[in-house]
Order: sequence, then C-alpha cells, then structure tokens
Amino acid sequence: MRQLSTQQPRRGVGRGFTLLELLVVLVVLGLLVSIVGPRYFSQLGKSEGKAAQTQIASIVKALDMYRIDLGKYPSTEQGLAALSAAPANEPRWHGPYLAKAVPPDPWGRAYVYKSPGDTAEFDLMSFGKDGAPGGTEENADISY
Repeated sequence: MRQLSTQQPRRGVGRGFTLLELLVVLVVLGLLVSIVGPRYFSQLGKSEGKAAQTQIASIVKALDMYRIDLGKYPSTEQGLAALSAAPANEPRWHGPYLAKAVPPDPWGRAYVYKSPGDTAEFDLMSFGKDGAPGGTEENADISY
C-alpha cells in the first residue's frame, strides 16, 4: 500500500530567474537602446524644425491678412503682437488675425520679426536650436 503524503503539492510556485538571465536581458535591452536612441533623437530634431516651418507659415498668413486690412505690415516696434491685439491708432484693424497669441518657436524663444526686412517687406525667422544666427542641421535658421 502507498502511503498518502500529508503535504500538498506546490502549485503555481515556479523557479525564479537567475542573476545571469537577468543580466543577459539587461545587456540586450542596452544594445537595443544604443541602436534605436540616436535615430529617435535625430528625428526629434527634424520634427522641431518642421514645427517651426509650420508655425512661420501660419504667422505669414496672418501677416498677409493684416496687410490686406491695413495696407501695410506691422512695424518692427509693433511686432507680431499686432496680430492679436489692435495697435494704437489703427482704426482699420479687423483682427485678431491669430486665434491665440504668437507661440514661441519649438525651442522656447520668440520669433524674430523685422519690418521692413533686409530682403523682403518683412523678415520672420527662428534661429534654430542654438538660438544664434547661422548654423547647420538642427542649429540652422528657419525663415520665411
């Protein structure tokens, strides 16, 4: 006859991971991050530049609507704020020409506006990631 054991078999209790298995998983994850990380961050820089181009295009359209109503672009002194709030002594202003105030560029700095511009009726630009004139790639100026 068989003796019945008084102990219940352990169910659901499996063997845990060894330290070596955990280290292998961490090394594989580290390799994946080192390969994917630089590609991700380079795309992030490109997307900031594209966002700046899109914002500039939107501001240019608002400036054009301002010019249609008033016959001129806002002066450098009036700046881009003239698109959101009526400048003093401008009775033909029919704005606001933007739904919200002009946002900062994707790097958190104000857009540079100059009227009359150096090359056109106005200049509108962002100095890119470095915030300084000139530059290449992510640091390149973005202008209209």
